[in-house]
Amino acid sequence: MSQSVILHLKDGEPVLGEVDELPEPTHETITLNNPRRVDGKDLHYLAVGVVQVIWPIGVINFIEIMPSEEADQIIGFVRE
Repeated sequence: MSQSVILHLKDGEPVLGEVDELPEPTHETITLNNPRRVDGKDLHYLAVGVVQVIWPIGVINFIEIMPSEEADQIIGFVRE
């Protein structure tokens, strides 16, 4: 199952996409599927039709992990 993430690149705009697995501390790269801007538009520096990009971890400030659709269905504590 893929996980939606936002990569915050050094000296660049955030990139939204999906990863098959989250990187481990020992990984040196991250492979992002369907890379796009957070607003859904294409990234101007990628060729048309690119569906997968491999970024070195060294160019990433941090990674946001977006909640999955399953997590949205979980009902938490409700106070009446």
